[in-house]
Amino acid sequence: MRQNRRISDDRRREPDAGMQPDWIIAETPVAYPDAVAEMERRVAAIRDGSAAEAVWLLEHPPLYTAGTSADPADLLDPGRLPVYPTGRGGQYTYHGPGQRVAYVMLDLRRRGMDLRGYVRDLEDWVIATLAAFNVRGERRAGRVGVWVDRGGGREDKIAAIGVRVRRWVSYHGISINVDPALEHYAGIVPCGIAEHGVTSLADLGLTASLADVDLALREAWERTLGRA
Repeated sequence: MRQNRRISDDRRREPDAGMQPDWIIAETPVAYPDAVAEMERRVAAIRDGSAAEAVWLLEHPPLYTAGTSADPADLLDPGRLPVYPTGRGGQYTYHGPGQRVAYVMLDLRRRGMDLRGYVRDLEDWVIATLAAFNVRGERRAGRVGVWVDRGGGREDKIAAIGVRVRRWVSYHGISINVDPALEHYAGIVPCGIAEHGVTSLADLGLTASLADVDLALREAWERTLGRA
């Protein structure tokens, strides 16, 4: 993504229709500070009515982000990758190539102004997306995100959720591990949870491209958040 490009300029942008957001796909990894700046611009435009809601699908270069609840002790290897403080909820997480990030910018004033319900809807969206690959994603009480039961008491996280809301417009969103470098999670305690692991579609033995996941996300949207 070239410097200073607006997400609304992407050639794969599709127009809004009713409650349908613009769907935008970045063709190359996006630097984290650039992504946050773009989201903040879009959020302001959604809030003042000059832009439609948006779902922005992208990858980041390898990096860690620290949410508002991040414990510095959970950054186990500070020199391993760049670390970016961020205003989203949650703790430390990893982003990098092979992970599909979906930044979701919605006007929650049109959707009931229920933040807990919105997070549940994001979880439903991820669970429905994973079901397209015959993966059973599950919630866990007290743990935001989506988990996979590996058997024998082992469960791994396959998708993270972290949101921020500004004047009832959401941003940040979800990330699904398709085929990222899982070894980079060793540099942090992911989401502050040391007793469980992290997985991906590839780690589960599934071959899926980002384009496959994008299609599944789009179809699952119609059955979850698209119902709003």
